[in-house]
Amino acid sequence: MNNNAMFKIGYGLYVITANVNGYDNGCIVNTVIQVTSSPNRISVTINKDNKTHDMIKDSGKFNVSMLSENATFDIFKHFGFQSGKTINKFNNFSDYKRSANNITYLTTGTCAFLSATVYSCVDLGTHTMFIANVVDGEVLSNDEPVTYSYYHANIKPKPQTVEVKSESAYRCKICGYIHEGDLPDDFICPLCKHGASDFEKIK
Repeated sequence: MNNNAMFKIGYGLYVITANVNGYDNGCIVNTVIQVTSSPNRISVTINKDNKTHDMIKDSGKFNVSMLSENATFDIFKHFGFQSGKTINKFNNFSDYKRSANNITYLTTGTCAFLSATVYSCVDLGTHTMFIANVVDGEVLSNDEPVTYSYYHANIKPKPQTVEVKSESAYRCKICGYIHEGDLPDDFICPLCKHGASDFEKIK
């Protein structure tokens, strides 16, 4: 199978935020979908390795910041390439406000936000799908929402030419990390936490 076919699915990109006991955290996802309009419900699927996943499980609520085409790569790095398990992502980040549920939402590089409360969960093995009732939302700008393909074509830096000493090497198509040597099927990118299916052979 050519896994590149999966990248032809139309995705948006979002920052999911949560708050537990006064601690704020957030992560990048591409899995927000409206599942019903009456009642107004969305689903979001999050990797169980993410701290945000556990915070949503504990609190039963979250916010969705809808990233726009004006989002900078720094936002993707800040919320996608580091873990809330080892760093407080809001310590040195000031471009946010709090909605009525006391959870942060981004005020830069975004076009709207939603607040949601979890209705049910579906265990998908490595991920959990949270199905949630939308309880609040606001349009923040008239900017176009960013798609996965727009991010790759216009926001994500182009891969740098690097010297690879190993006989084989693979590049992460999400963040550009290069892994030298054979790539195990269960390999996880140390930067963006994507799996082996998101790597391409470059040598």
